[in-house]
Amino acid sequence: MQSQNSIFDDFAKVATGAAGTFAGAAREFETQTREKVREWLGGLDMVGRDEFEVVKAMAARAMAEVEVLKATVAAMERGTAYTGPTVAGAAVPDHAPDASAARGGAGPDGHPTA
Repeated sequence: MQSQNSIFDDFAKVATGAAGTFAGAAREFETQTREKVREWLGGLDMVGRDEFEVVKAMAARAMAEVEVLKATVAAMERGTAYTGPTVAGAAVPDHAPDASAARGGAGPDGHPTA
């Protein structure tokens, strides 16, 4: 009876040792995988969140300026003054120049005025 308990004790020790070995191998695999992923991502030259937010704000401002400029051009084509919103810091004229000058000296039909 004593020898059977000894066999079970030895088997339990081997199983515990094997479980510890497998856990260590899993940790080592995880560590190596994380390191490879960091190395791979580092080589991609990705931007950080702060840089992304700055460029996103720049793009939003540029889009707002484009909308203001579209409205300005449309007002110039109609021959009226642009009175819509402006973007702070944008070089937007507060009035449209002479309509014929905007068309390069052309009349309303697009032909040159003599």
